[in-house]
Amino acid sequence: MDSEPRPAQSGDQTFDFEVDLGHLTDISEDGLLVVDREYGVRFANRVMRQRLVSQEQPFLGRRCYEVFEDRPTPCNYPLWRCPLAKIVDTGKPVRIIHLDYSPKARTVPERYVEIIMYPLRDRKGRIIGATETRRDVTAERGLETYILRHHHHLQALDRISSAVSGLWDLDRILSVSLEGVLEIMSGSVGGILVFDSGTGKLRYRASRGLSARFTEQVQIGLGEGIAGRVALEGAAILVEDISRDPRTAYPELVSTEGLKGFAAVPLKSKEKVVGVMTIASREPGHFGADDLYLLSSIGCQIGTAIERAELYQRLDRARERYKALLQYSLTAQEEARKRIARELHDETSQVITSLALNLQALKSMAESRGLNDPELVRMFDRSLALATHAGNEIVRMMKALRPTLLDEMGLAAAVNRHARDTLEPHGIQVHTDFKGMEGRRLPSEVEVSLFRISQGLIGNIREHSQARNAYISIEATDAECVMTVRDDGKGFDVSRIDRVEKGGRGAGLFIMKERVDLIGGTGHIRSEPGKGTEIVIKVPLRKDLADG
Repeated sequence: MDSEPRPAQSGDQTFDFEVDLGHLTDISEDGLLVVDREYGVRFANRVMRQRLVSQEQPFLGRRCYEVFEDRPTPCNYPLWRCPLAKIVDTGKPVRIIHLDYSPKARTVPERYVEIIMYPLRDRKGRIIGATETRRDVTAERGLETYILRHHHHLQALDRISSAVSGLWDLDRILSVSLEGVLEIMSGSVGGILVFDSGTGKLRYRASRGLSARFTEQVQIGLGEGIAGRVALEGAAILVEDISRDPRTAYPELVSTEGLKGFAAVPLKSKEKVVGVMTIASREPGHFGADDLYLLSSIGCQIGTAIERAELYQRLDRARERYKALLQYSLTAQEEARKRIARELHDETSQVITSLALNLQALKSMAESRGLNDPELVRMFDRSLALATHAGNEIVRMMKALRPTLLDEMGLAAAVNRHARDTLEPHGIQVHTDFKGMEGRRLPSEVEVSLFRISQGLIGNIREHSQARNAYISIEATDAECVMTVRDDGKGFDVSRIDRVEKGGRGAGLFIMKERVDLIGGTGHIRSEPGKGTEIVIKVPLRKDLADG
């Protein structure tokens, strides 16, 4: 396929369609290529042409690995295996994300690119090449890394808090806290120093991975050594190699222990330093700025464990940051769903519909002119069926992304339609009961949250419950909205779903609880093996937020 459209020849309907397809790909904001089996670049859309215009040589006809990776041979391990080779082997689409190694990218900071390839087949089903989209996902990776890093920090704070909550013995608090910190940091050497009431010096009260000789001999005055300076200034210190640092108070002991990488953070209670926590490694430069930030946060928790009120205040602030990040993530996700659904409706759906109508018109024209070619008729029928199927899939995707009923008719209508479309094809009868919802709209954030929660619960019924009946009720008053989802399936032991496991079990309920909490609601789960499941969600309503 040519990269620039050419004037169509009379009667060349196939070429006219290719020109239209070229214009259609130019609408996309992602770079798109067509690559043949020999890695040759055969077509590039507008975005990709703009990216490659600065290259000294024409890119059409050249090998893709020459154009994008500046390599003499196809991409292979240890970087990654060429997705085109995988498509030829498997016949399935391939998606990868990796660092951009193109010549142009070498002059800019680290960038990530997402590559999605779909196989291209001839009329006999043989793979003749692939379509490839390339999209810069650097910003998304950065945001994902930022959120995951802060989520990890919040999880760490919460784990330490859970470990020391309810403990009143200082030695036990310090021991449990240190074990938790070492587990989080994947370390084995560390200690907590507190002020000795008799001498006023810092001494080890808890330690791991250090010899008894070391912990017994170390006594550090305020301002002495690294730990003493942390206690005096109330600020954390990061050291790449403590065995070479002149500030070390006990260089001989440090050398004997083989300590290298080192971090020390103050333990504070109401801004008063009550101790110092040290984490060490036998590798230089083992800890970084992010580790120091996390250790400082944990150090504050350990210090304020003595003063419970300060501990709870810090935890509350941490939870609020977590909720804000979660709210931001969910809001961004919802906006993305709306945007994609709108684009599918306004652009892609219209194109597919026009294509189906044109195919039908062409078939009718051929029949009216007496073109009785069975092969041609079969091709028309197959093309029309594919276009119709594509249109139906787009409609299904739009409903899943953002049901129009939710925006036009409200929560009850959207939940009712989604439940019936999802469950009844699987032989599960749906029974609904909506009260106080006639002609009424709830606050937008309540409707969206309850609908997304219902989607998850309905999906669980379909996938796991083995139920014959599902019962969904929504009752709204001036004060609150109550949604109940019940089934007569196999049920489960609620007590065993108390956390999100590594395999993802429990994640759905965790997300549901987080959504309910964000809108100020409460949720309750009742289930027993063999007795079905019932989930009740209650959300308070404020009249001034109602949508009317």
